[in-house]
Amino acid sequence: MRANDRKALYRMLILLALVLLIFFPKIYLRNNIYYVSKDINDLNSHLISLKEENKFLKQQHEDSLFKNLIMDSLILENLDKDYS
Repeated sequence: MRANDRKALYRMLILLALVLLIFFPKIYLRNNIYYVSKDINDLNSHLISLKEENKFLKQQHEDSLFKNLIMDSLILENLDKDYS
């Protein structure tokens, strides 16, 4: 190889290294942002389903409390009739 060819080869290798140094962090960050946003979307959908389940469980709890209140009042009413 001639000296000019080597200099051109070294310049191209240095240019390639600089391009990689410039674009590698950008590619790495974009990739990380993609996976983090994917995880956030999964967690958000899980949060929505848990909120819906919480609403349902609160409604069931409220229904049970109401049912118990009615049953207690009926039992007390029957007890009052028996002892009167």
